[in-house]
Amino acid sequence: MTTHTLDSAPESRQARMPSAGSAGPLRFIGILRSEAIKLRSLRSTVWSYAVLVLVSVGLAVLLAATLASAPDEQLPAEAQTAVVMQVIVFPIGFAQLVAAVLGVLFIAGEYGTGMVRSTFTAVPRRLSVLWAKSVVLFAATFIVGLIATVGGYLASAPFLARSGIIAPLGDPDVVRAAVGGALYLALIAVFSLGIGTMVRNSAGGIAIVLGIILILPTVLQVIPTDWAANLVPYVISDAGLGALGLQSDVPGALEPWQQLLIVLGWVAASLAAGATLMKRRDA
Repeated sequence: MTTHTLDSAPESRQARMPSAGSAGPLRFIGILRSEAIKLRSLRSTVWSYAVLVLVSVGLAVLLAATLASAPDEQLPAEAQTAVVMQVIVFPIGFAQLVAAVLGVLFIAGEYGTGMVRSTFTAVPRRLSVLWAKSVVLFAATFIVGLIATVGGYLASAPFLARSGIIAPLGDPDVVRAAVGGALYLALIAVFSLGIGTMVRNSAGGIAIVLGIILILPTVLQVIPTDWAANLVPYVISDAGLGALGLQSDVPGALEPWQQLLIVLGWVAASLAAGATLMKRRDA
């Protein structure tokens, strides 16, 4: 009797334990919730997203007001749509800097405070933390980016209408500009998250990301060689802004889907390098 009870105890405990397949998704959902709470609790998140929206809307209105002050000239429908797209996308070049800074701070700040040790103690599988951070940061930045692009469209529409420039929000090209702009901002944030994971330092990570986004294209342009000029379209910032479809008329320009693949390649490389170093190094 005793032998039977002792032998059956491990079996009963094993029966009560959830299988790895069923516990895995639930565990990852819990990590997602934890990272979402962290993102919301960061003071840098609030001001970063606020600045992103304000800069996007403000610059869209500024450009629209400038266009409205130009001499009246009736444009064909396609040209009007192109102008509206330009107004929506123009602020992205500045908003991407805010998204990049936030992406670095989301992980590097945790390393700086030492809080990452507690995170890895609770979640020994470190890569799950990185994937959860990526998902949360991407989703949050995409939503805020969409608010910024749509807000810029709505705020600038009255100014553009004064010059007879009208394109409905439901126009496929306008939707592509608004959604594409938000998507690019989200990808820049995740790319910067990977850089922050590699560097584990806020100042260093921000310097590297801004160097890649701002300085690298300029350096390549001033190098008096063909190979350097040919590399410019493959920089993440140039490819990302081009993926919105505003450079399709430039001779030799890549197709928007090709430029999107280039951006995704940068993001994948950043996350892969960050994941490799996160797994190998001590917290």
